[in-house]
Amino acid sequence: MATSNSLDGLPTAHYDAISADGKLLMVSSKDQPEAYLLDAQTGQKLATYKIGKVPQGVAISPDERWGMAVAAGEDTVSVIDLKTRKLVKTITVGKTPHNIRFTRDSKMAYVTLQGGTGVAVLDMSLLKKVDEIPVPGIKGPHNLDLSPDEKTLWVRDFVGKVAAVDIASHKVKAVIPVGLGHGGIDVTPGGKYVVTGAIADHLVDVIDPKTMQVVKRVDVGQGPHGVRASADGHWIYASITGTNQIAVIDANTLDVVKQVPTKGDVPFWISVVGND
Repeated sequence: MATSNSLDGLPTAHYDAISADGKLLMVSSKDQPEAYLLDAQTGQKLATYKIGKVPQGVAISPDERWGMAVAAGEDTVSVIDLKTRKLVKTITVGKTPHNIRFTRDSKMAYVTLQGGTGVAVLDMSLLKKVDEIPVPGIKGPHNLDLSPDEKTLWVRDFVGKVAAVDIASHKVKAVIPVGLGHGGIDVTPGGKYVVTGAIADHLVDVIDPKTMQVVKRVDVGQGPHGVRASADGHWIYASITGTNQIAVIDANTLDVVKQVPTKGDVPFWISVVGND
């Protein structure tokens, strides 16, 4: 099935996240101090949240209890109770937070600290920061993902490196050079690959997590940022900011099989039901 729709009324939409059932969508605004909750099917705006200066990443917990939105200019994340659709707490997490990743059981969340050198750890039962994991060897922790066993954090930085960090020991297992600039990062379902964009380059780097090596650099066009695999792991999608397209990569051959034009300029982030 292939469908296309464009949602209006979201000024300078930036990051987005979709719920596990595909019904709710959270979106941040790049220039407004706001995040929005929408009906993902109709595009109806369900709530608007004032989260503070410089909104960045948003996330929805896998159990669909919590929404979270980053205010990088405030050093905070805002926690939204999706049952009541109310903003219930603002948590100071560290210098210039950027994006969020929940654990599969929704009990913990990790937040990159782009203005610092690490990743904040949040306990969602306490709604508070309980730890910080340093990530030396990279500059500006930007986006992140978890290995399937949730023992390793994969952290993409702002300038062209990826770090693999053992969560239990807080030790960096590898620092891997990738494309120039910043980008999204995704551990594909099943954990076969880790893929990352590079907004100042034209490559999506494909990393083998067993060897910690880049196994292919896929030329997708200028400015790939968001990356996300399909829930079955067959396809890898990359948003190409320079050409206003979505590149579709076959995860078996690691070749680009299609470029899909977007209806808007500078496509920045990708969310996929079942892998978000």
